[in-house]
Formats: sequence, structure tokens, C-alpha cells
Amino acid sequence: MSEENTEQQAVSAEEQQKPALSEAQQILAADTAAANAAADAEAAKKKSKVKVMPAGIAFIRATYNNTLVSIADARGGVISWSSSGKAGFKGSRKSTAFAATMVAQDAARTAYARGMHEVEVRMQGAGAGRESAVRAIQSVGIHVTCIKDCTPVAHNGCRPRKRRRV
Repeated sequence: MSEENTEQQAVSAEEQQKPALSEAQQILAADTAAANAAADAEAAKKKSKVKVMPAGIAFIRATYNNTLVSIADARGGVISWSSSGKAGFKGSRKSTAFAATMVAQDAARTAYARGMHEVEVRMQGAGAGRESAVRAIQSVGIHVTCIKDCTPVAHNGCRPRKRRRV
């Protein structure tokens, strides 16, 4: 009997020492599990952001020096964008119709790959690449529902300063 008591006491002494180590390990394990869960939740949020509505808005800004195309979902969150400089054009070549075609195709391909199949086009500016950008979006396979011109028009502005007398 006495041997069994001493064995039980030795086992209980070992058990008392083990929980101190395992407590620290449990805390570390809990922290890493919480960090992994947070990372998984963050990854799930990122994956849910990738899902795109099938209809959206394509904004084309064709200035005399550059052409910018950004395609957004119905809420206004930008899905893809491109500009002449991003496409590799420099200087006066950025303002050409060909550059606008390449820019619009680049942005439209990215949006199409993410699930965009129908857009409403809103154009702004008087640059050379207005119509060619719309044709490029259509050529990728995105259906254009309507084309709206949002170019700001001058209305003679504010009242000028009083005339200078010499």
C-alpha cells in the first residue's frame, strides 16, 4: 500500500508541475488560434469583396493630354481602372485614340474577369479617345446599356472684378 501511495504522490507532483507549462502552452495556443481565426475572417472578407455585381458604371475621362477609364460597381466602388500612362504610352501618344482603345480594353478585361457583364458609360472631356474607348469596352464582351456625356459646361462663371482705372 505504501508503494502505491508514494507512486500516487509522485504522479500528483508531476501533474502539478505539468499544468504550469501546459497553461503557458494553452495561452500561446489560444493566441495563435485567435490570430489564425482573425486571418481566416480577414481572408473571407477579401474573398467576398472579389464578388462583383454583373452591372456597373464605366467612367471615361478623355482630356487633351490623357485618357482615364475606371469601371465601378453600381454603388461606385472601383473594380478596375487604367490610364494611358499605365498602359505604357508617354508624351503626346497618351492623347491618341489608339491609346484610349488600349486603356479601355485593359480596364474592361479586368472587370469582365471579375464578373462584370453590363455597364453604363459616363464620358467626360473632349479628347480624341471618347468613342474608341466605348468601342473597346464593347469589343471585350461587356454590354453597354447607355452612354451619357457628363462633360462640364462653362456658364460664364462668377462676376468679374471691378475695372481698373489708370
